[in-house]
This record gives sequence, structure tokens and C-alpha cells, in this order.
Amino acid sequence: MLRLLAPQKEGLSTWQKLLPIVLLATLSMGGCASTGSSQEEDAAQERVAADPQDPWEGFNRRVFAFNDVLDRYALKPVARGYKAVTPEPVQTGVGNFFSNLGEVRTALNSLLQGKPANAGLATSRFLINSTVGIGGLLDYATLMEITADKEDFGQTMAVWGWEDSRYLVLPLLGPRTLRDASGLPADSAANPITYMDDHQLRAGLTALDIIHLRAGLLDQESLISGDRYRFVRDAYLQRRQFEVNDGVLGEDPFATDDFDFDDTDFGDDDFAD
Repeated sequence: MLRLLAPQKEGLSTWQKLLPIVLLATLSMGGCASTGSSQEEDAAQERVAADPQDPWEGFNRRVFAFNDVLDRYALKPVARGYKAVTPEPVQTGVGNFFSNLGEVRTALNSLLQGKPANAGLATSRFLINSTVGIGGLLDYATLMEITADKEDFGQTMAVWGWEDSRYLVLPLLGPRTLRDASGLPADSAANPITYMDDHQLRAGLTALDIIHLRAGLLDQESLISGDRYRFVRDAYLQRRQFEVNDGVLGEDPFATDDFDFDDTDFGDDDFAD
């Protein structure tokens, strides 16, 4: 789907229970499709050679197409209806509520990454918004300029040394890397919704989280151009790299006066009118 264009959220435990069944069905579909011509196989090999981060592009494209059909005919219409009938203040409150639950995940992973300051900020945000903010519906912590970098277990494993990982598209869950997909169980365990005894309420909150997130992405679809699969893949990988690096993009040599040039790099013709 398009989860890459927004911060990752919790509340996926219900979908994770369905994942083995859907994955098996998708693998079966992929097995039937593997009987194509040698030209299609050669094209797939060329795509793999073109992008080493996506060696499973053939499989990923089939899952991407599967997810796209589900999104187009099921999730997207519901998201449009939700956005049409839900007042803007209510949508903001829903987003604040689920974001507040995510502070628990951020605090735990910050500790695992050796970032006690960020863990303290996330804990403060959770306590303030859960009390003064009426269960997280109001984001008073941000008004108080208390902010924390979002962290998850995929980022934690990157800090621990698993820096490079292969791109993977999961049924229903959308784009991930193998590293990030491996962190989903830990992220689910850090989600307070997972421990609700009321199964119907837990499923309802999970569905609301997904629908709200999808509704927030409706206006961003116009940004997609060219090969839809590759656009989503590249955007996701760039965004995850940005998150793993805590927003550090690296040095820009043109942002400083320290240029490594000498007189031999230029000739008289370079300054001619």
C-alpha cells in the first residue's frame, strides 16, 4: 500500500495473524506465474541486476499488485468515506490517539538503542497526553514543545548492525525491508492495543488505525509518477534510511567553504565570456 508516505503506526496484530494464510496464497499465485516465457525471466533478472536492494522484485511486484487491488476496491473507498463524514477535529483526535500509543514503542526502542534522552521525551509525551490530553486525543506535549524521534525495532536492529537489508513487500502490510519485517513482532508486543481483553474492541481500533492512516494518504497519491512500484519502493527505502540516520543526510560539500579544488581543476576557457 502507501504506508511509506506516513509514519509507521502500531495496531497491526490482527493483520499479522492473517499474514501466514495470505502469504501462502500469494506464494501459490507466484508459483503459477513462474511458468511464463524465458523473456519474462530475463527481464526479471535484468531488474534484479539493476537494483541490488530489490533482488526479489518479481515476487514483490506480484504482492504489490495484490495489495493494490485490495486497496483500490476495499480500503480506499472506505478511507474516502471516513474522510468525507468525519469532522476534521475528530480525525485529528484519532491521529493523536494512535500516535500517543506509539510513544511506548519509541521509548522502549530508544532505550535499546542507547538513547535515554529520547526515551525520556517519549515517556513524557505519553504521560502528558494520556492524562491532560484525555487519553491521547489532545496533543498537549507538542504544544509544550516536547517532541521525540519516532523509533521502532527495525531501526533498533539497524543500530545494532543490520544496516543494509533487502526490500520486501508483504501482503496487506505493504512495503518493508527484511530487517523491518523481522521487527514487526517486537513492535506489536510494544503496542498497548495488543493486550486488550476485548477482542472486538481491539479489532475495531486496529481497523480504525488503518483506515485513518489510509485516509491521510489520499491527497498524496498525486505525487506518484512513472512506474508506481518503483516510485513506492524508492520512496520507502529513502524514508527508512532517513529515519535510521535520525534525519542526518550526510555532509554537503557545497554547504561549506571547504572545497577540495586547486588551480589545475580549471582552465582559462572556463572563465571566458
